[in-house]
Formats: sequence, C-alpha cells, structure tokens
Amino acid sequence: MKRVIVVGAGFGGLDAARHLASRADDAELEVVLMDKHNYHTFMPLLYQVATSMLNVESIAFPVRALFHGKRNIRFLLAEVQRVDAANRKLETSVGTVEYDYLVLAGGSVTNFFGMDSVAKVAFELKNLHDATRLRNHILESFEKASRCDDPQEQKALMTFVIVGGGPTGVEFSGALSELIHHVLAKDFPQLPVQDSRIILVEAGDHLLTPFPKPLQQYALQHLKNMRVDVRLGNAVKEATPTKVLLKDDTEIQSCTLFWAAGVKAAGIGETLNVELQRGGRVPVTSDLSMKNYPDIFVIGDMMYLEQDGKPLPMVAPVAMQGGEYVAAAIARRESGKPAKPFHYTDKGSMAVIGRNAAVAFTKSFKMKGFLAWIAWLGLHLYYLVGFRNRAITLVNWAFDYIFFSRQVRLINKAPKDE
Repeated sequence: MKRVIVVGAGFGGLDAARHLASRADDAELEVVLMDKHNYHTFMPLLYQVATSMLNVESIAFPVRALFHGKRNIRFLLAEVQRVDAANRKLETSVGTVEYDYLVLAGGSVTNFFGMDSVAKVAFELKNLHDATRLRNHILESFEKASRCDDPQEQKALMTFVIVGGGPTGVEFSGALSELIHHVLAKDFPQLPVQDSRIILVEAGDHLLTPFPKPLQQYALQHLKNMRVDVRLGNAVKEATPTKVLLKDDTEIQSCTLFWAAGVKAAGIGETLNVELQRGGRVPVTSDLSMKNYPDIFVIGDMMYLEQDGKPLPMVAPVAMQGGEYVAAAIARRESGKPAKPFHYTDKGSMAVIGRNAAVAFTKSFKMKGFLAWIAWLGLHLYYLVGFRNRAITLVNWAFDYIFFSRQVRLINKAPKDE
C-alpha cells in the first residue's frame, strides 16, 4: 500500500485529505495528514477573534475528529523541517517519515518585504495566537489610555494603523471601528473615544483591487462613513512601537500597526531543489506536480501556476479546488490513467465592510449592501467546519447585531506574554 503524505491542514490540505480518504480503499492508499497543530483554523474569521466578536474555539476544529470512521487515513502532529525529495523522505520534528506521494499544502506566511523595523512591531493574522495577541493588545491599549495623563500618549494608544487595502485590511478596519465606537465607547465613558483614529493605508489607488470599480467605491465610502481614515497611494516605510512613518514622510503617532499588505509561501518550499517564483512559490506543471519530482504535488498558496497569462491568486478557493484535483490525479495515476490539466474556476469574491454592508461579485453579477452582507454570512457559515462552531458563531453574530455588544472582551494572556 502506497503512502500519501499531505502537509498542512488548511483549506487545501484538508480538501486533499478528505478526497483522498474517500478514494483510499479503491486506490489502495495510506493517507497521512500532517500539521504542527492538531486543529484546522478557519482563517477568514481570524479578524473577528481579534476584534472580540468570536472565541478562538469558534473557528477551530480538531483534525482527528474529521476522520472518525475512516480506516486508511491518520493524522500526525509534526512540523516539517526539510523535504528530501531525492529519497522521498521528510525530516520532521518527530523524526524521518517516508512517502510515495507528497502533497505540500503548507500555506503562507506574512511578507514584510524586507522591512525589519516593521516586522519587529507589526501585528499579523496568520494563526489563533496572532488573533488572541492582537485582541489583548487592542483592549490593553484602551486600558492604558484610561489611566494616561499625557494627551499625546493617550491619542497614540487610541490610534490604529492598518496596512493593506485587500479583504483582510478592509474587514478588520470595519470590525475594529464597530468595536471601538459601539462597544468600547460604553466601556470607557471617561475616554474621548470619539477621537480614536483608524488609519487604513493602501499603496495602490483603490481598495479591493480585484473587485469592480463600483464596489471599490462603495467600500471606500462606507469605511469613511465608519470613521476610517483611508489613505490611498501611500505605504509604510518604517515603524517603531509608538510611531509609523509613511513614504510621503507623514509621521503617525500610533502604538498599533496591523500588517495585511502581503504574504509569501511557507518556508518549506525553500528546502526543495527548485528555483522559486515570486513570493517564494513553487512552480508546478499542469497537474500540480513538480517537474523534476512528479511524486510531489504542491497546492494552495505555495503553488505557482499561470492561467490565462497570470499566476493563480493565493486565495482559499484555489487551494480547495487544488486539493480536490490532486486527490483525483493521484488516484488516476495509480490506476494508470493520465490526469487532465488543472483549471481553476473563479466563482467570485466577497468582502464584508461592517454591519449590513458587504461587496460581492462573480462573472455574471455584482452585489453590495445588505444582500451581499447576508450572502457573506451564509457562505462563511457554510464553509465553517463543525456544526457546533456554526451554531456558536451564528449566536455570537446575532447577539452582536441585536445588542451592539461583543462578549469576548477578555485580556487573556499566557504568562510568557505578560
């Protein structure tokens, strides 16, 4: 029985493992899903953990529970340190593991583009710890401001700079505005919360670049209505714990810098004997395998494949479709049949801006406002793993919508973070 190792329990890896598990008996495969965490994280909602709307448990689900009753699949809690492609081995935190097929779905990490000063002080959102750490910091900033006598320091504590005008930056800006003006304003009546500043910095000329222009304009106007200061055509060049310096030499006194301006492929790709493409992505052939190592498949954010003259984007739908495709490709290869070239079907994009406001589009229609917001809620609930997680998330959303209150306003720090 041949062994297929899937590295990464994100969207792509999970879909690959699920579809491989359904084919394992027929194809006589042993499937091993490997990750350094024993849970799957629903990353599109990390910002809601950071802004006190959801608990971390609401967007995470134990991987082992997903495969109860599946005989030919198992989970291995380990971190991959190196791929020995020539000998079909993985060097991991728990020892060496051999494979017949390898599916790399390690995802991405934050890309600070070599700006060390920014990397040292900026907050990011790539895992549950990042979300909890950012939530603690936001709440602590208001606690510090409430006992601060220096007006300038108090202002810096209540000034939040967000870098990146993509969906993450836009969604976080809107959620943070609602947290501050609807919730923290009541928690801290002694503070001039109305003077809090949320500054969204985007290097390009538009927010939500892939979206149609009318939706970009709608998002921009709605964020302005939510008291978000949007600065287009600018970028961050330096930062300290109390100051952010923009490329136009504007200096912003702020104790919080959130970075949502770029990602790069996970570092595991650097251990492969291949020339990486932009963003550290691994080039693959039309069946998502590596040219010199056809037993290694790469999917999701780690994969570099051009379609219609452009590289496929680093988004969850690409990873999910890639995971399903690779499972079928491996099964077909085992049965002696060639796989058709991978083709990504773009089903559209969406982003929520705030209460009753979102934007969404496909090739056939555009949608904004309340209907887009309802569609966003429904789609995210559908893809959230676990019935309990869906129920808890729905209850939290309903509570926040009705009462303008967020119950997860907890500063919960591990001893090493204090």
